[in-house]
Amino acid sequence: MKNNNPVRVRFAPSPTGHLHIGGARTALFNYLFARHHKGTFILRIEDTDKERSTQEFTDFILKGMEWLEMEWDEGPFHQTERFDLYKEHVEKLLKEGKAYRCYCTAEELEARRKAAMAAGKKPKYDGKCRNIGHRTSDIEKSCIRFKAPLEGAVTFDDICRGTITVNREELDDMIIARSDGTPTYNFTVVVDDVTMHITHVIRGDDHLNNTPRQIQLYDALNYPTPQFAHLPMILGPDKQKLSKRHGAVSVVEYQKLGFLPDAMLNYLARLGWSHGDQEIFTKEELIEKFDLSVIGKSPSVFDIEKCTWVNSQHMLKLSPEELLQWTTPYIEELGLQITDKPYALKALCSERERGKTLKELAEITAFYLRDEVLWHEPAVEKWLNTEGKNRLSLLQKKLSSLSEWSAANIKTAFEETQKELGIVKMVDLAQPVRVALTGTTVSPGIFEVMEILGRERVLQRFARAIR
Repeated sequence: MKNNNPVRVRFAPSPTGHLHIGGARTALFNYLFARHHKGTFILRIEDTDKERSTQEFTDFILKGMEWLEMEWDEGPFHQTERFDLYKEHVEKLLKEGKAYRCYCTAEELEARRKAAMAAGKKPKYDGKCRNIGHRTSDIEKSCIRFKAPLEGAVTFDDICRGTITVNREELDDMIIARSDGTPTYNFTVVVDDVTMHITHVIRGDDHLNNTPRQIQLYDALNYPTPQFAHLPMILGPDKQKLSKRHGAVSVVEYQKLGFLPDAMLNYLARLGWSHGDQEIFTKEELIEKFDLSVIGKSPSVFDIEKCTWVNSQHMLKLSPEELLQWTTPYIEELGLQITDKPYALKALCSERERGKTLKELAEITAFYLRDEVLWHEPAVEKWLNTEGKNRLSLLQKKLSSLSEWSAANIKTAFEETQKELGIVKMVDLAQPVRVALTGTTVSPGIFEVMEILGRERVLQRFARAIR
């Protein structure tokens, strides 16, 4: 059924865990769809599972949404605050004969389920209580079931998957309210979506089996059915369902690892959606170009290496000042402080091609900001032996006498030292210097490093290395 009303979509996580990659992708597609159509994006917390839902997980979900800068327009609404509304709709169906009380015990249901399976039948509820009428004596033990139509089929057009048809004989009389009065998931979702005037339900295809059941409820309540779009699953590189063994799966973990929110949005959007051959998108470009109809049917594969590359491309687009602003928290996590901003800017920019995440950039830049060099022992043993220290001593004298501290003059001092020592390869001089200044054998161009560090720091570090 087409819906010409202003677009209203929702992201409805259950607070039984962190906001993970799959949930974040679902939230993003709803967000982009709403923004593209200048519609409304609603956040709803589906917390009716009282045993597993916690405020801590709710806070984590909100924190993840805020970090990704997916601003919601309405909410967050909590299902636990809407029980009166659900009860009102259950009573409506009971009154109209579209629902009934079921007095079957759990033991009876399990026995009949096993018998059905043994007979090669689908283990669905057999409708025993469908027409027995009201029993006052057992009312406290009863649940309430929806009286599903028995004939025909449920057909709907899925934006991502096309026309889907399910025979009603495949469906059963599902429970809509438990014996303790709490409503079930499939029922609350329908009531929420219609009372919040949701026009499009965009969710993972793990909900696809629920959709025909929910459509029957929309019909029974005489409510318009929204349009559905079921997104393909996200798999790990081994083509198995994405899980913790594939690395970080919580959005907050990627924030801790030093990913930019815009880079995560970019990568998540490309899990199932594309726009030509374009790989890198700003948030504004995603909103402008997003189209649900081009989302593929096949599962997407989450590749941490590709995600990291996308992040590196977004980092390269930052101005030096923006890069410093984003990286500062990760520098401070290392116990370091930025006291000289121009110096810190030069240091970060020298490493920005190598640092793929903000955390990695902070770590590989830290040698500039530490007072003491952290030695990598194998590098010290190989390059700061007696011969290495002698080379440093000669270079130290030449550097001390430089009239102007610049990369060009430093290079000249290197070449003179190399010539005097009869060293054929520059690496045999550069590596002892690199270890003396950074503690390791890996860094940007050594002349650039020395120019940024400045004469005083270089000579101090040379002296410590020689000692």
